[in-house]
Amino acid sequence: MQTDQPEAILSTVSATYSEEHLKQLASERKSRKKWLLVQPTSNTSMMVDSGTVSMPLNLIMVSTLAGELFDVTFIDERIGDSVPEDLSGYDIVAITSRTLNASKAYAIGDAALAQDKTVILGGVHPTMLHEEAREHCTSVVYGEIESVWTELATDVILGNMKDVYRAETLKPMTAMQRPDFTHALDSKYSKKYSALIPILATKGCPVGCNFCTTPTIYGKSHRSREIELVLDEMHYHQDRLGKKNVSFSFMDDNISFKPKFFIELLEEMAKIGARWNANISMNFLHKPEIAELAGRSGCDLMSIGFESLNPETLKSVHKGSNRLDNYEKVVSNLHKNGVAIQGYFMFGFDNDSEESFQMTYDFIMKNQIEFPVFSLVTPFPGTPYFDEMKPRLRHFDWDKYDTYHYMFEPTGMSGEKLLENFVKLQREVYKGRAIMKRMKGKPLNWVWFVNYMMHRFTKKLKPEIYL
Repeated sequence: MQTDQPEAILSTVSATYSEEHLKQLASERKSRKKWLLVQPTSNTSMMVDSGTVSMPLNLIMVSTLAGELFDVTFIDERIGDSVPEDLSGYDIVAITSRTLNASKAYAIGDAALAQDKTVILGGVHPTMLHEEAREHCTSVVYGEIESVWTELATDVILGNMKDVYRAETLKPMTAMQRPDFTHALDSKYSKKYSALIPILATKGCPVGCNFCTTPTIYGKSHRSREIELVLDEMHYHQDRLGKKNVSFSFMDDNISFKPKFFIELLEEMAKIGARWNANISMNFLHKPEIAELAGRSGCDLMSIGFESLNPETLKSVHKGSNRLDNYEKVVSNLHKNGVAIQGYFMFGFDNDSEESFQMTYDFIMKNQIEFPVFSLVTPFPGTPYFDEMKPRLRHFDWDKYDTYHYMFEPTGMSGEKLLENFVKLQREVYKGRAIMKRMKGKPLNWVWFVNYMMHRFTKKLKPEIYL
């Protein structure tokens, strides 16, 4: 009898949280519970949530799942939507959060708890610091919601919430539904969203950079969707918008990790007439045929984390995919095929010196990097780098964890010199003459406009705004 009991318990638990049982529960209810989904704005002083913003794909996935069983209202504070003070019209308030808007998310959660609402917090920050987040909500969703949805939704219907929802195993991406953008586009401010359609082909990253949150959120394994599903989603948006020339932005952290999958995807995309951009690892972009395929398949821009021109720095953050001797080859290959580059560069590492800034400037100008993006090293909570640097951090004000605030003093230079050079580099790169030199021969498109906006922005920069 004793050996049978655990199996019986497991069988009951499995039945309780099956999709069939969930659908049955939902069908038996006379009324549907009402969800308020919230994308908070941030309190940072920098240009994080200004102008056009990307559509929040993660929250859209929540609305896609919830919309099948519940009534959903979608609020995005970044575009002008407001969270109502009176939440009596809702049963569930679900909020997504990154570190830089955690204090705002917590405030919304506290207000909802005070009105006896069931509050769910998810996203990067609640996952990385779920014990802290639990103080401001009923339940925390740890990692991706798709892998815990059946259990979470069942408990919502039954009114029996757990403190934390964490999947033992992550679902394969073949089970991922096509995101429904309806709730997000219903806002009267939806025109403030970027025209780029967010899309996912893969999740997870096995590389293990010590400053990255991806392995915790999406796992260290690299999961991918069926290529047919990705293409079907693209065709859906082409039909929805009535044109083939739709621009997609892949939200994958490392879309090219499996070269065979990536190449097959691009070969198919070359047939459909869409445009696209993506964050991409440099691990095989030095091959000319890959850059040629990217250009042929409609790639407008590649976002590449160069991070540093210092080999010791790259080694210290475990950025093994970045090889300095490949940097110029990668840039040249992409440019020959009409692909622009958004290059990310980080400063404030212990190995940085004033020479690091000059080396970066020279590299950007020589290689005509169209859209350089500069950030200060930010150890995000929950990462190995945060644990390593915690004794040296100047503060734990989450509003300033936006990669644009000074977190600690590097051993190689003073904080004052770091910020002086950080401001100087941005001003020099985005001076009128520098823009003309970097953009010489480039097609007149939105990248020129971004450079113009950055020219205006960087003229106003002062070291003290980064404190």
